[in-house]
Amino acid sequence: MRNEHTDFDLVDIEDCVDRIIRRVGKDLRVAMPLGLGKPVELIDAIYRRASADPSITLTILTALSLERPSEKDGIRARLLNPVFDRLYSQYSEPLYLQDERKGQVPANIKLCEFYFKAGSRIGHATAQRNYISSNYTHAARDVVAQGCNVVIQLLACENAKLSMSCNPDTSAELVSRLKDTGRDFVAVGVIHPDLPFMYGDAEVAVDQFDFLAKTKSSQYGLFPVPRLPPIPNTDYVIGLRASALIADGGTLQLGIGAMGDAIVQSILLRQQHNADYRELLSKFGVDQHNAQLVDEIGGRESFDQGLYGATEMFVEGFLHLFKAGILCRQVYDFWALQQLINLGRCKPSALDETCLEALADVGVRELRGKDFDSLQYHGFFREDCHYKEGRLFSASGESCPANMANPDSQQFMARHCLGSQLRNGKVLHGGFFLGSTDFYSSLRDMSKHERSMLAMCGVEKINQLDQNPRLFKAQRQAARFINTGLNVSLNGAVASDTLENGQVLSGVGGQYNFVAMAHQLDGGRSILMIRASRIQNGKAVSNILSHYGACTIPRHLRDIIITEYGIADLRSKTDEEVCIALINIADSRFQAELVAAGKAAGKLDKNYEIAPAFRQNFPDVINANMSWAQSKDLMPAFPFGCDFSDDELAAAATLKKISELSLLQKGRALISGGQDSKTSQRIISVLGLRENNLQARLLSRLIRGIKP
Repeated sequence: MRNEHTDFDLVDIEDCVDRIIRRVGKDLRVAMPLGLGKPVELIDAIYRRASADPSITLTILTALSLERPSEKDGIRARLLNPVFDRLYSQYSEPLYLQDERKGQVPANIKLCEFYFKAGSRIGHATAQRNYISSNYTHAARDVVAQGCNVVIQLLACENAKLSMSCNPDTSAELVSRLKDTGRDFVAVGVIHPDLPFMYGDAEVAVDQFDFLAKTKSSQYGLFPVPRLPPIPNTDYVIGLRASALIADGGTLQLGIGAMGDAIVQSILLRQQHNADYRELLSKFGVDQHNAQLVDEIGGRESFDQGLYGATEMFVEGFLHLFKAGILCRQVYDFWALQQLINLGRCKPSALDETCLEALADVGVRELRGKDFDSLQYHGFFREDCHYKEGRLFSASGESCPANMANPDSQQFMARHCLGSQLRNGKVLHGGFFLGSTDFYSSLRDMSKHERSMLAMCGVEKINQLDQNPRLFKAQRQAARFINTGLNVSLNGAVASDTLENGQVLSGVGGQYNFVAMAHQLDGGRSILMIRASRIQNGKAVSNILSHYGACTIPRHLRDIIITEYGIADLRSKTDEEVCIALINIADSRFQAELVAAGKAAGKLDKNYEIAPAFRQNFPDVINANMSWAQSKDLMPAFPFGCDFSDDELAAAATLKKISELSLLQKGRALISGGQDSKTSQRIISVLGLRENNLQARLLSRLIRGIKP
């Protein structure tokens, strides 16, 4: 449901550009949020103005600019481009992206990003030169250092209130830092009627913006993440293994993509079909090779206490966990209260007088005003009492010293001030969100109470402990921060964002933050998921390497690595133990050369041999076990929906079969192909193969000749 009610003076988009230039001049250094929160209509207007006026210098400072997908391969394009046309019919890709791809960005305009869509800027010289390598927690600092003087952002509006919605990740910190510099800058909010209104830290006062505008949602719709590729077998198995390391009552961080979806599906199986889940763990050797680790830090049982999300990206999978009742462990924003809950000395649903004494036991003495406000917000103190100058006042006006260690004060509070149960707990803290159209509409359709439990806030709060260490350590119990990597070296160092030749694939983002934080938290673990091998130039190559010339996570922060073949626990291990553990989860086609490299580097004993239990790490073994799992519908290709129609899905499956045929098999299919079936007719129609040319006729005949 949209909420478009505003009581604001809204400025025309072109008028916004005029006002910005009048305010800060013609050297425009424009900051926009990562991902969804970019006001495309406004940045397009600024870009057009600068393109037409060489006296304007425009620098765009942002990350993860959202591109409309396009398929160039002729046959695949027949299927995918009409689907993209449908999905992105209301989304307008920023003009600067279109010109950047064509190499037509004017000389007076520069685009600087600290995060790319994975692989999208490989070989793009200008983008590579203008990349800024930053931890997510340093992004606001670095944007200020780049001379930012314009801040623009999409906003949600509800009942004349504003919310940063999808992107409170860096914006509030950026504005605060700009104010501290004393620099003149302008902040512009652009209201989008389809953005879900998120509460708490995401809410922002009207006076934080110099002026407000409204965008045309029919032309500048929210970017939908397409749900098209099925989850690959390797990713499913990696996700299954990761799910067994998640502790009941713990904390979870996930990223976007197939592996994240595989983890969520595996968690749902663990909760809803536990016997099948345990059978899967056994089938894929988790119990055989990693039973002790699972017992120590994870679990096989369903979730009783539930999970809490502390994640820079609120991915769609968290919404599925929320709806399933798994994302349900509520946390509270007062350190001592959270500690009592962790210790079992405070029951959120039934407060009693023992909670007062317990607060004193953990170190709370004289309550300060902000402590009282936090406790009252969470229902610990009743709404009809108040705090003033070191005293707590009841509704009748009676008072006591606000000293939690004072027995008389404890008795007074128990009689007159103590609430009955806690409220306003959060099941997730996230920095930004991005997802499908269904994801956005689900958030919009939630009640205020439900949305309030999903708290969007800055990454300075989520990605590190610095802002409030006691509170965040208490909230982030049994943390499992799960991310992906490109490759891992035998010393445990991981490359996630940059290739060996220096080309940036994506960006550091918050990965380093979360890995480092996992080492700071008691019971916290970093889990990096890496496919054991990949196809490069038609050949299989290993992603477990003797060494690599780029590093995102250094060896001294090594922790848990998961491939489709197993789990390697590297924390606190010797170099030899790390080397062996990684070779044990490598693709067996490359194990011999890895052993040789380990011996040559002096990290393995010259007589070392791989244990027989780890010598069968082959794709065929994975695929055979996956066929069994899929025959039982435990690991569906599209567990959370698909943007293909049934006919498009059938066409995709047929094209995949054709791509896997040898020349001989294609020849046989061409010879046998001639009779239309209802299925082949629908596929031919979807692919638009009615034109009378050789390629269309041959492809149509192949489709008819392939058995469904």
